[in-house]
Amino acid sequence: MSVAKDPKTGKWYSKFRYTNWTGKRVQKKKTGFPTKREAQEWEREFLTKAAASCDMSFASLVELYMADCKARLRATTWENKQHLITKKLLPYFGSTPINQITPLMIRNWQSALMELRQPNGKPYSKTYLKTINNQVAAILNYAVKYYGLPGSPAAVAGSMGKSKADTMLFWTEDEFKTFIQAIDKPTPYCAFNVLFYTGIREGELLALSLSDFDFSNKVLHITKNFAVANGQEVIYEPKTPKSKRDITLPDFLCAIVQDYADRLLDYDPADRLFPFTKSWVNSQLRAGCKKSGVKKIRVHDFRHSHASLLIHMGFPILAVSERLGHEKVQTTLELYGHLYPDVHGNVAQQLQDSAAADLSPAAWQNAQKSL
Repeated sequence: MSVAKDPKTGKWYSKFRYTNWTGKRVQKKKTGFPTKREAQEWEREFLTKAAASCDMSFASLVELYMADCKARLRATTWENKQHLITKKLLPYFGSTPINQITPLMIRNWQSALMELRQPNGKPYSKTYLKTINNQVAAILNYAVKYYGLPGSPAAVAGSMGKSKADTMLFWTEDEFKTFIQAIDKPTPYCAFNVLFYTGIREGELLALSLSDFDFSNKVLHITKNFAVANGQEVIYEPKTPKSKRDITLPDFLCAIVQDYADRLLDYDPADRLFPFTKSWVNSQLRAGCKKSGVKKIRVHDFRHSHASLLIHMGFPILAVSERLGHEKVQTTLELYGHLYPDVHGNVAQQLQDSAAADLSPAAWQNAQKSL
């Protein structure tokens, strides 16, 4: 190992040559280590990682995994993934060589997370625990596929949490009306009406401009999504083709949006109609729930509320799916199928009504005589 002390700074540095993934010999240097041992450990770990060895630490594997993900994910998705890994995975597995992570270690980590409490004293939701577990499984599967790890200890350990929440929170239309009557400012009044009566996503709402509304045909064009990445506000195209969609609007909602737009000063129709962040929407929602006394829901639950309203009105699952912009009808069925009334009794009754004329007691007696 080429480790030496810089006489000018008194710090240690590591300098060496290695063969990179393209097959070229390149030089690597890193300075600023307080001790010789730290410089040696860094060089050893770097070379282990460069050799794609299973002796590399989990933290080094994460660096490789996240670099691979960066070219394939949106900045916001990558940031969320990075945050979760940093907070929930690296503190437990970071320094452990990946070939020394055992199923028992995974189980102990799961148990620790299930016992962990949020600042409000509540445990993490089962769906969030499932998300965390999926992430450690994905990283170890990446090591199996590309770095020769014989098998994934996460697969042996099993999962934790649930992919779907036990209960789905949503408002009825009456609950929404109680809530909206407590909103006395035009911006949140318009925004929450749009959310409830269109079912669009929060990012889709915040990306809207007035030019997205076709008031003549009473249609809203959903073509973009708002997010914050690296501290910068950005507008993206929707992730999936069916997220780009046209949503028909009732007259009263057109009137609400037009009235709100008329109140805006020096507004360009191409500008964002709601030039705020998700934290603003959340704060307005919390304030409205407190003032109105309705049960607390998340902004995303407006989407569930809209789906519930459509189902209550009798719209078929395909229409609900297309309006929500789901890529597959199966997704809509899995989320909202339980909200549809039980039709089995109706099926039996309609079969009875259809066959009643031919299967009356008199008809049955005549049939017996012919046997």
